[in-house]
Amino acid sequence: MPVKTNEREYREIQLRAIEIRETQDGKKTVEGYATTFNEEYKLWGDAQYQVLEMVDGRAFDNCDMSDVIMQYDHEGRVFARTGNGTLKLEADEHGLKIIADLGGTELGRQLYEEIKGGYTNKMSFGFRVRTQERTVEEDKVTGNVTVHRKITAIEKLYDVSAVSLPANDATEISARNISEGVIADVKQEQLAIEARRREKQKIAILAELI
Repeated sequence: MPVKTNEREYREIQLRAIEIRETQDGKKTVEGYATTFNEEYKLWGDAQYQVLEMVDGRAFDNCDMSDVIMQYDHEGRVFARTGNGTLKLEADEHGLKIIADLGGTELGRQLYEEIKGGYTNKMSFGFRVRTQERTVEEDKVTGNVTVHRKITAIEKLYDVSAVSLPANDATEISARNISEGVIADVKQEQLAIEARRREKQKIAILAELI
């Protein structure tokens, strides 16, 4: 069943299929994907416990994207925004595509040159989930636990941001920017599973003593 959450979350991703082009009218355009759809990636975890996440292809169907902004490291100046037409967002079969014109300000043009030169090649986006689904798998042999989190509906998209810190190259996601609420839920799940495991071990030991 879907679970509701009101926490704001951030995800860092590597720019995928990024295109940078300068048109004759002086626009400096950056294109890429803020997230992909229906592709599971590692969100958080270790060798024994991990959380895998996936964004459903219809998660943005009723999302509030009324005035999304593009920033750098989620703070400071606004380089583009949907409100004035310099930032465009479109969900297609691959993911949420962004098209940003960075030519409107001097700092925006500097950011364009940094992206063009490969100095900045990561992005992040801030959002709030409306509903999600969770399933838990436990390997009976190894005891390893995998939680599958599927984001089924996003309530609000706040911003997309070029970022300076690297993301996980293997998964194109960074666990350090998960909201604290999600981390708390994951840890509670882990404690509950470990408690059930200890109870099973206790029952097994008592059965051997009888």
